[in-house]
Amino acid sequence: MSTKVAIKKKKKLTKGDVTFSIINYAVFLILTIICAYPFYYLIINTISANDLSANGFINFLPQKVHFENYIQVIKLRGLSTAVFVSIGRVVIGTAATVLASAFLGFMFTQEKMWARKFWYRFIVITMYFNAGLIPMYLTMMNLHLTNTFWVYIIPGIVQPFNIILVKTYIESIPRSLQEAAEIDGAGIVKVFLKVILPTSTPILATIAIFSAVGHWNSFQDTLIYVTDQGLWTLQYLLYSYINQASSLATLIKNSLGTTQNMMALATQQTSTSVRMTVSVIVVFPILCIYPMFQRYFVKGIMIGSVKG
Repeated sequence: MSTKVAIKKKKKLTKGDVTFSIINYAVFLILTIICAYPFYYLIINTISANDLSANGFINFLPQKVHFENYIQVIKLRGLSTAVFVSIGRVVIGTAATVLASAFLGFMFTQEKMWARKFWYRFIVITMYFNAGLIPMYLTMMNLHLTNTFWVYIIPGIVQPFNIILVKTYIESIPRSLQEAAEIDGAGIVKVFLKVILPTSTPILATIAIFSAVGHWNSFQDTLIYVTDQGLWTLQYLLYSYINQASSLATLIKNSLGTTQNMMALATQQTSTSVRMTVSVIVVFPILCIYPMFQRYFVKGIMIGSVKG
């Protein structure tokens, strides 16, 4: 009985604990609102009257709701192709990066790997030194990767930071699992596929998040290496649309019929409506996918960054 009473006394919250909890929740609630509001602001402005949005009258609640902006922006030239290129880049690039990071991270934990320490340090040192933009461009050109889809995939396959995370995570896995598989006759590849991959789901999911978001948000490589409009990514198209938002809004209005040109100002395209609508279209997929991997993220990054 005395033990139970002692436990109850320990669980009793003091006024200081309650005050701290209230302040803690309040601060995090404010930070959440600050982080979420820009996305909310974009969305309500894309579905509100365009004349009110252009003049800055839409701040908290949508007014005169319509979806004409999305209908017109989806019709813009090159958007569907850019979506296809971006999705292909994310899927193939993420799969290649995760597989390479997992295998190299695993190999660097194997003492029988030839010159293991040398190759590990050789990869890590690339985190601190960069050849620069011009040598990188010349390399891509000499490899005939410019103006090809593979310029999005190949340069990003080996990521030193991801390899370090995987290596540290694998070192936390009991060595006895690999030894048991080797006793049963499993080779390196079979151990990797049957033992390491299934037990490394949290860290691999974390790397998949890093890689997918990086591929989806990247536009600079398109700007540098690609001139073929058929290979433009969605982010680069967004960059282009934002720079040409005024002319695009005029083009959309001029492409409408005479009767439609007399439509209410609420649905006429403006540079603001084009910018915000394209931004929402580009950001929305990541907002949907990210929560699916959230449960792996904290566990993976913590175990993968601390040895032991």
